[in-house]
Amino acid sequence: MNDEKTNKTSFVGHLTELRSRLVKSIICLFFFFVICYFFAENIYGFLVEPYAEAVKDDEVNRRLIFTALHETFITYLKVAFFAAMFISSPIILTQIWKFIAPGLYKNEKRALLPYLIATPTLFLLGGMLVYYLVMPLMIKFFLSFETSAQINSLAIQLEPKVNEYLSLIMRLIFAFGISFQLPVLLSLLARVGFVDSEYLKKRRKYVIIIIFAVAAILTPPDPITQIGLGIPLLILYELSILSVKIMEKKKKDA
Repeated sequence: MNDEKTNKTSFVGHLTELRSRLVKSIICLFFFFVICYFFAENIYGFLVEPYAEAVKDDEVNRRLIFTALHETFITYLKVAFFAAMFISSPIILTQIWKFIAPGLYKNEKRALLPYLIATPTLFLLGGMLVYYLVMPLMIKFFLSFETSAQINSLAIQLEPKVNEYLSLIMRLIFAFGISFQLPVLLSLLARVGFVDSEYLKKRRKYVIIIIFAVAAILTPPDPITQIGLGIPLLILYELSILSVKIMEKKKKDA
């Protein structure tokens, strides 16, 4: 009877702590959302920079348009939420760590901590790849389909919508950021004994097909972004095999 009471009290305590961590995370997210909304125009300007750099030498007067009265307002809300999620993610991860850490052994804490550091780092690397390399190349590729006015035809000119441009760059940043978690996922699977380095080597040819299929689904239908996502994932897969092999060697030595 006492054991049941103890377990019930412990369970309620865990739920109370979980609620506390969630409330803190939500308050933190809301706080940064309010701040980011005041700077939404500047943040959006930063996100538009790849497009501005790609067209800065054009003779055409470039612009972004919106076709609905509320479109820019909704876009700034999305920008603020996107930026707030990005800024508050270390704090949210810290709250998650504080919740699960007391239930872990010392060696489990040492094993899990690198993953908590690697996850946002790899996501940031994926986002930087999109912003500094993939987006400028992709924009130039699509701009190459513009045509000038002819005698019997009208000019075809790109005029991106504010909301559509934001949706595109956010989707690419999330797609690359999440895809870059591949080493974390494979290392965790190897740590629990689900896969090993030999298994990953033997499945390499299937993984190549899967990677480019996923890249085709997550990115726009152009070869630049698909290759831009596929090749880094292949490199990360090879690095995952290497990290799993190192992990296996450490286990063997131990």
